[in-house]
Amino acid sequence: MIRSEILKDIAPILRDQLVICNIGIPSQELHAIDDQPTNFYMLGTMGLSSSIGLGLALAQPKPVIAIDGDGSVLTNLGTLPTIANNVADNFILLLIDNGSYGSTGDQPTYAGKKTRLEEVAKACGCEHVITCEGKDTGATLQAALDSKQMTIIVVKCDSGNAKHPVITMDPVIIRDRFMKAVSA
Repeated sequence: MIRSEILKDIAPILRDQLVICNIGIPSQELHAIDDQPTNFYMLGTMGLSSSIGLGLALAQPKPVIAIDGDGSVLTNLGTLPTIANNVADNFILLLIDNGSYGSTGDQPTYAGKKTRLEEVAKACGCEHVITCEGKDTGATLQAALDSKQMTIIVVKCDSGNAKHPVITMDPVIIRDRFMKAVSA
C-alpha cells in the first residue's frame, strides 16, 4: 500500500478534522482525493507540518491531524521532543513512513534503513506512539481520535507516488479558507 492509497482510505475520517498536510506530493494527493477547507496544504517549508499542527492544537480545542513523512520528520527532528514536552490531547501526528523522500524522487531515508522513528519518538518522551501497517491506518487513526490523547502514529507503507496535478490554488486562498474553517 502506498501513501495515496492510505490517504484515500482515511479521507472520510479526515473530513471532520483540521488537517495540516506535508509538502509536495502528499498535499497534491490529498487535494485531489478530497479537497476540504479544513485541509491546510503545505506548499513549502519541508519538515514543519508536525510543528504547525502542534501549534494549532495548542491554540484551539478542535482535533488536529498533522500528516507528515519520514523524510520531513528527519529534516526537523526537533519536532519530536517539542511534541513530547507540549502535550495537546487534541493532536495526532500521522507519520507516513515509506522509507523515502517521496516528493523529490524516492531517494531512501534513514527511516528506510536502521532508524526507527517510533523509537526516536519514544526516546524523546512521546507517550502514545503506535505503529501500524498502511491497511490498518483508518482503524488506528479513529481509535486515536476516540482516545482524546495526543498520539503519534507511524504508518509503515511502500514507497511510491500517485500522479496528481500541482495544486494551483493560491497559497493566500488556502490560508484564508483554512483560517475560516478553524474559527467556525
